[in-house]
Amino acid sequence: SPKPGPYVKEMNDAATFYTNRVLKDYKHSDARHVDWVKSYLNIWSELQAYIKEHHTTGLTWSKTGPVASPMFMRSVLTSGSCASPPLPPPPPPPGPPPIFDTETVKDEGTASRSALFAQLNQGEAITKGLRHVSDDQKTHKNPSLRAQCPSVRSPTKSHTLSPTSPKNSPQQSHAPVFELEGKKWRVEYQEDKNDLVINNTELKQVAYIFKCNKSTLQIKGKINSITIDNCKKFGLVFDNVVGIVEVINSRDIEIQVMGKVPTISINKTEGCHIYLSEESLDCEIVSAKSSEMNILIPQDGDYKEFPVPEQFKTAWDGSKLVTEPAEIVG
Repeated sequence: SPKPGPYVKEMNDAATFYTNRVLKDYKHSDARHVDWVKSYLNIWSELQAYIKEHHTTGLTWSKTGPVASPMFMRSVLTSGSCASPPLPPPPPPPGPPPIFDTETVKDEGTASRSALFAQLNQGEAITKGLRHVSDDQKTHKNPSLRAQCPSVRSPTKSHTLSPTSPKNSPQQSHAPVFELEGKKWRVEYQEDKNDLVINNTELKQVAYIFKCNKSTLQIKGKINSITIDNCKKFGLVFDNVVGIVEVINSRDIEIQVMGKVPTISINKTEGCHIYLSEESLDCEIVSAKSSEMNILIPQDGDYKEFPVPEQFKTAWDGSKLVTEPAEIVG
């Protein structure tokens, strides 16, 4: 218990949670990782379909096949047919390392340094080899020579950014996305949309919200996990989440929990207000590198706001470091 088919399905759901992190990191940078995730998750789906067709309750022995006699089994075990196949031969040893003529290189370097020091040790006599330049050959005293000389670009100007530099190019606009891709709801690049609603959710599904601005999303039903990434002035209302709700690299986020959620994670976020329900008061809030976080608790028909500490003080108690949140002065 559980049977093979449902067990593979559970493994598929568990793999989806972690492969979403791979998609989040490489979705817009390396398509190979995206293709790998799709192929990997497809293995579980195909395996589940194969089990449903051939091995619904696991491996089964044939009831109509011949019965192996003890003499037959003994002959099979003593014969060489069951012997393990020979191991492949080991790879050939690596070739000899390249031979460098270090003595020749050392002699050439020593000779060049000796010649350099010999020239420097001449003192004032080092200028005897310079040729005298008359006034009519100097460009700063002869304007006609300056006109003949080609212009030389300054070294500092050669490193200036051209108008086509990537830093000066405008940001590329993306088309908004609102779709179910496999088991993942993709809500991306939504601007000024306050009527976004996801219905008919399933427990195995996840939601990934990326670069949405001034928008609001409502998720009805029960879902596995929700991720908010690089969003600004975004509002989320959901019923139930069995896994985790993550907020990453965002600003001015408001989240309202209508049912239950076990964990909410906030990372690298400025401004996050979380409205908990009566059923979700046991939710754990995990935060790192974030500021302006507030948890609103329902009390007497209204919400009371409690700030999440942003500063901590640490002291050595003689055996270990003890860290506790610093008091927030309002």
